[in-house]
Amino acid sequence: MRNVLSIILGGGKGTRLFPLTQYRSKPAVPLAGKYRLIDIPISNCLNSGINRIYLLTQFNSVSLHQHIRQTYRFDRFDGGFVEILAAQQTMEGEAWYQGTADAVRKNLRYIEQKGIDYVLILSGDQLYRMDYEDMLATHKRTNADVTIATLPVTREVAHAFGIMRLDDNGQVRGFLEKPKTNEEMDIVKTDPAWIDARGIPSQGRDLLASMGIYLFNRDVLVDLLSKSDYHDFGKEVFPMSMRTHNVQVHLFDGYWEDIGTIPSFFQANLDLTKPDAPFQLQDQDAPVYTHARFLPPTRCDGATVKHSLLADGCSIGEGATIENSVIGLRCKIGRNAVIRNAVIMGADYYQTDEDLAADTAAGVPHVGIADGCVIDGVIIDKNVRIGAGAKIVTRPNLTQPEGSPAVIADGVVVLPKDGVVPAGWVL
Repeated sequence: MRNVLSIILGGGKGTRLFPLTQYRSKPAVPLAGKYRLIDIPISNCLNSGINRIYLLTQFNSVSLHQHIRQTYRFDRFDGGFVEILAAQQTMEGEAWYQGTADAVRKNLRYIEQKGIDYVLILSGDQLYRMDYEDMLATHKRTNADVTIATLPVTREVAHAFGIMRLDDNGQVRGFLEKPKTNEEMDIVKTDPAWIDARGIPSQGRDLLASMGIYLFNRDVLVDLLSKSDYHDFGKEVFPMSMRTHNVQVHLFDGYWEDIGTIPSFFQANLDLTKPDAPFQLQDQDAPVYTHARFLPPTRCDGATVKHSLLADGCSIGEGATIENSVIGLRCKIGRNAVIRNAVIMGADYYQTDEDLAADTAAGVPHVGIADGCVIDGVIIDKNVRIGAGAKIVTRPNLTQPEGSPAVIADGVVVLPKDGVVPAGWVL
């Protein structure tokens, strides 16, 4: 895998994940209490033997830069790297990235370095575990110019994906974005027997969805981008490559979730708390890497915790109840607080005694969740202060009150980073 270069697309402004992306780029959004979204594709690369990785980004990238710099360091004998290629003015152009393909085009000089035969294009906002060495094996076996990872799906969910049509040899011959009707799906359906013959039980699934994961022969990618001005991989470059090159599919049947919206982010985190979670974090053969922190163990003083993930350095008060929730780093939860179905990202720092005294004197809640609070169905970003007795519950048809410290995003209550909720406040 040493001749494979990975490029992770950091995405645009991340408006669908607002307000979580108000102060950070989408790949830097915290996940599962202690990770960030970007840790998933990087960990998949490292576990697959790929250690030359570029990350393309341009929006709110400071926290992402810090995370990458603090986390992914390689010894000088290994030759590996994880480097961020932010939008910049160069002799070739001064414009910002105009899309995923344009971002790669503006960095072709890094792709054209010696020793690179294949380029793997990944997204920075997906949750899955994949061995890319298997994808490379498929690519070589089929003598492909381009290989795309695909997921067999049912017709009930196909409307959310781009669906591919194959010929009898498995070569991609057509692509339909988000088909709505059975008639449209019939045009791009795949014989379930073809899927079964490749070791994946079709189980009634006759459509192959794009996962947004592409493996290119390096020279093919350079040629496609150099001879076009297309901006988007999925909508422009990939369809063009189908008409001019041998494009094959690599079948995948594990857990895969695109975390591009607040509801999908919220549900993906809550799914991780289940005893039979569809994505297992504790895989010693393919771990998820992240920033190593020197934090104490979480302390629970007589609390009741069920089906939840607790990150390092937390303090949970006596009588607190936590169910089906993700509790992030350094999170402080007061006595008799009730937290259910919540994603709490924790804090970036511990408050000193001087900080606490100053807050008390100013009548400001401390960082964390104070005594007697009720939190249900809520996302709480980092460093939020919630005063004693506050009650915040996501309910159907909830509207956002004027001047509210909370944001209602696609039906989910979100408390933005560094927010303050007064004592006794109710939503």
